[in-house]
Amino acid sequence: MTALSLRALNRALLDRQFLLARTDRTPLDVIGRLVALQAQEPNWPYVGLWSRINGFTRAELTALVEDREVVRSALLRSTQHLTTADDFLRMRPLLQPVLDRTAGSSYFTRSRGARNSATAHGTGLDAASLVAEGLALLGGRTLPRRELARRLAERHPGHDGRILAGEVELRTPLVHDPATASWGSWGNRSAISVTPAEAWLGRPAAATGDGEAAKELIRRYLAAFGPAGVKDVQAWSGLTRLGEVVATMGAELRRCSGPGGAELFDLADAELPDPETPAPARLLPAFDNVLLGHADRTRIIDDEDRPRVTPGSARVLPTFLVDGRVRGTWSLAAGTLRLTPFRPLSAADRAALEEEAHRMLPFVGGTAVAHDARPPMT
Repeated sequence: MTALSLRALNRALLDRQFLLARTDRTPLDVIGRLVALQAQEPNWPYVGLWSRINGFTRAELTALVEDREVVRSALLRSTQHLTTADDFLRMRPLLQPVLDRTAGSSYFTRSRGARNSATAHGTGLDAASLVAEGLALLGGRTLPRRELARRLAERHPGHDGRILAGEVELRTPLVHDPATASWGSWGNRSAISVTPAEAWLGRPAAATGDGEAAKELIRRYLAAFGPAGVKDVQAWSGLTRLGEVVATMGAELRRCSGPGGAELFDLADAELPDPETPAPARLLPAFDNVLLGHADRTRIIDDEDRPRVTPGSARVLPTFLVDGRVRGTWSLAAGTLRLTPFRPLSAADRAALEEEAHRMLPFVGGTAVAHDARPPMT
């Protein structure tokens, strides 16, 4: 069994994520390789692709969304992701139990007075009926989420229509329309419009999420995030009991070990870059999956730095990489892109980082780069 160092895992991850060198592949190809881009806010996937693709423009991704080749919807870990339409239709049935589990949490069931995830108390409003009502109100067309919420609240006085609409969106495949899935104002989450996926794409999702679908998801994950352990793919997807699936994949996977002897898996034919390969400075968007794609994230970020990136309220801040690791965060306000390192950088690293930030300015609509004079206090 090959033993892999933390640096070897880091370089493998960066290579598969197109962060060791930008690629000339098309945005559609890159999205497919990465499986999905986390997209709580519509601008961030654009930034993620800019950092990975040579000459990427915003118009390229917007065209893919408008042409219905790429969709934004609830997917991995019950969070909003941008993925190819084909992958969405294949993966959504496999991941539906994860979304149903979220929809059955107390946050949602309290809103409709439910005793459990399937039955409401004294209202006749069970999960299946709620979904049927939501789809009937949508009628196969695009509707603002707030309008769907208003109509559901009218039908069920005393219930929070926003939470009811959110549950519908989790329990049945809905996609966001191009106006709310494409580049827009920073921090704009309020104006989302949704459409039933089958009506938008003209074809239904796969019938079931069977064992072969789970194997394919593991293969795709390893191609983008490997080598990795079972807990890593489960943390990324939200699925459980994937160890049973891995055990059936036999010779198509090779075993290796990580720091501390942890058992890891990889595609049998996957190549690993030289651990000494230089890693350029890169700016990553908020919620980038390269930070969220593993249970053990030490290959990309030190444990002591994670609270700086995830300060609470379900936020994951934009970050920057120096020598392949998260070394700080960045922000954009009033046209200024501000770099905030966790600790002092060398003069060469600082210059490389600022050069990359200046390259990003036109893309994000910035006018200046500022570098905090002192790292933040711990």
